[in-house]
Amino acid sequence: MKKRLISFVIPCYRSELTIRGVVEEILDLHKLHEEDDYEIILVSDASPDNVWDEIVKLSQDYPIVKGLELAKNSGQHAALIAGYKISKGDIVVSLDDDGQIAVEDTYKIIDHMYEGKGYDVVYGKYHVKKHSFFRNIGSKMAGWMGVHLIGVPKNMGGSSFFAAKHFIIVEMCKYTNSYVYLPGLVFRSTKNVDAVFVNHRAREIGKSNYSFIRLFSLWVNGATTFSIKPLRLATLLGCISAFAGVIFSIVLVIRKLLNPDIQAGWASQMCVTLVMCGTILLLLGVVGEYIGRIYMSENHSPQYVIRQKTEPENETEKDTE
Repeated sequence: MKKRLISFVIPCYRSELTIRGVVEEILDLHKLHEEDDYEIILVSDASPDNVWDEIVKLSQDYPIVKGLELAKNSGQHAALIAGYKISKGDIVVSLDDDGQIAVEDTYKIIDHMYEGKGYDVVYGKYHVKKHSFFRNIGSKMAGWMGVHLIGVPKNMGGSSFFAAKHFIIVEMCKYTNSYVYLPGLVFRSTKNVDAVFVNHRAREIGKSNYSFIRLFSLWVNGATTFSIKPLRLATLLGCISAFAGVIFSIVLVIRKLLNPDIQAGWASQMCVTLVMCGTILLLLGVVGEYIGRIYMSENHSPQYVIRQKTEPENETEKDTE
């Protein structure tokens, strides 16, 4: 029987001190599952530390390790797409570079893919996330957005540790627009998705690379790239504001008719003006975000640019035709 190939794709950013440990965990897992072949693809997302040098060393030490270096920081999801395009696995496993994911739980996810009628994608979800408080808040925001705007089932957990079958990866790689949001790509490709509980470790080295700006940008990506619900919400908000303005105007007219001596209130006028102007600017911002993304997509802005590979002469991108 032909061996199954499993590809591990790991985006790397400020992980010079942790990525070797993650790779060695995968290699230890391979010793327990020699019935499968492995490949490990490490993508340096223009990391400011020396993680690319470490990736080169790992590729020299272990032939199954391949590396890509991006020319500029493109974000975790774009870096994963770059790795997917050179992956050859029957199953592709995505995970983080910080050592918090328990690699030994990989087969919990893979085995679950073939239970019952089988699943195209399986996420790992955590009983307790060992992220910082701030990161957990951002994850909850992203999870809420995924559920209400994209249609992600509530039981998915929003983990970056998941496995997908080859044909799903091929379909995801067909997406060429500038703004990449993986859950959107997964759930526009298939609804045959499930999740299984896995362990999550406390961070031993460094801190999360997700700042508030990065988390907000990721949230906006998902909200505006794969859903028009924000536009519908903006329309609803505009209707509510207009209706409230009409009601308030009627109230003012009635009060003036009943009491002609009543003085016009400067404070109330300013409050109404500020509320209405703020609402209009909010709606313009939502519309502008969509228009800006259309403009960037029509300009064919690249998702990422590859600076170099560890084995450029042997690598070919996945056929997405």
